[in-house]
Amino acid sequence: MIKYKEYKQLDGEVRNQVSTVGEGLLRRFDKTPFPVSDTDVVCPHFMLLAWANGCPYNCAWCYLKGTFRFYGQKPNGRIPMVFKTRDRIGKGISQFVADKSLPPEIIDTGELSDSLMDEGTREGSPFSEWIMQFFDGTQHKVMFLTKSTNIQQFLKHEWQKNAILAWSVNSEEVAKKWEMYAPTPQERLAAAREAREAGYEVRLRIDPMVPILGWQDEYKTLVDWICKVEPSRVTLGCLRGLTTTLIYCKDKSWTVYLTEKSNWGKKPPFSERLTMYRTVGDQLSLNGIEWGICKDTLAMWRALGLNFKTVKCNCIW
Repeated sequence: MIKYKEYKQLDGEVRNQVSTVGEGLLRRFDKTPFPVSDTDVVCPHFMLLAWANGCPYNCAWCYLKGTFRFYGQKPNGRIPMVFKTRDRIGKGISQFVADKSLPPEIIDTGELSDSLMDEGTREGSPFSEWIMQFFDGTQHKVMFLTKSTNIQQFLKHEWQKNAILAWSVNSEEVAKKWEMYAPTPQERLAAAREAREAGYEVRLRIDPMVPILGWQDEYKTLVDWICKVEPSRVTLGCLRGLTTTLIYCKDKSWTVYLTEKSNWGKKPPFSERLTMYRTVGDQLSLNGIEWGICKDTLAMWRALGLNFKTVKCNCIW
C-alpha cells in the first residue's frame, strides 16, 4: 500500500506526496519541519530506501553510531552491517514503480548505510544490480551515496538515465584523522571522475567540513581536485554532533570544535561555519559549480545570501 501525506515544501507550496510504501522501508525523510525561526534547520523532504543499516568505514563522527546504538558496537567502535531481506524490500518497490502516475522521485539509498557496501561482499547479486532492475527505465532515479570506489557494476551496465552517483569527500588531513578506514579522498574522486566520464551524473558532498588549523589550504586543495571531476553540484556541510552520536562515538577528539547548539545537534560557532561556507562556496562558484548547504540553519542561508526556497542539494532534483 502507498500512503500519502500533505507536506509543505520549502517554496511554501503544500503538496500531497508519498509518505510510506508497504511496510515503510521506502519512505519520505520528513524529520525537519518547514523552517520559520533563525535556528530552524533547512532540509527538503526526500525519499529514502532503508535497504540496510550500518557502514563499514567507521568515521569518527558518524551519526549512525547513535542511530543504531541498539545493535551494539564491535570493540573498535564499528557498527555491525545489517541487511534487510530483499523480498521485503522488493515488494514495496514493485508497488511504487508500478504506479506510473507518481511524479519522478530520487530514491536515496545512502541515508542509513553506505550505498555500495554490498557490492560483491556477500553471496548473490550486488545491491546496485539488484535494485536497478526495478528502476531502470522508470521515471525515477536511484541515488547511491558512498565513500567506496567499487563502481564496476555501473561501468558494466548502462544505468545513466536512472542512477546518480554521489560521493562524500573531505580534505586530506581531515580524512587521515577521522575517516581512516575509507578510501582516500583522491581515490574517491578518481572513481567519481571515472563514473562521470562513463556518462553518470555525479554529485559530491564536502561534509563535514572541520575547522582544523590550516583548513583554508586544505579545502582549497580539495576543491581544486573536485573541479577536475566536474560534478553537477556540490553540497557543503559543517561538523555536527547529535546527542546520541556524542554519547556513543568512541573517538571524541573531533567534538572540541562543537560549541553551538541547534535543533540538529551541536555545531562549530556560526561565524566559523559562515567563513568556511563562503570560502569554499566562492571557490566553487568561480569554477562554475552549483552548490548548497546541508542541515544548517535558516539564519545561515540568509547570511550567505542563498535562497533556501530554490535549494539544489544532494538528495533532491
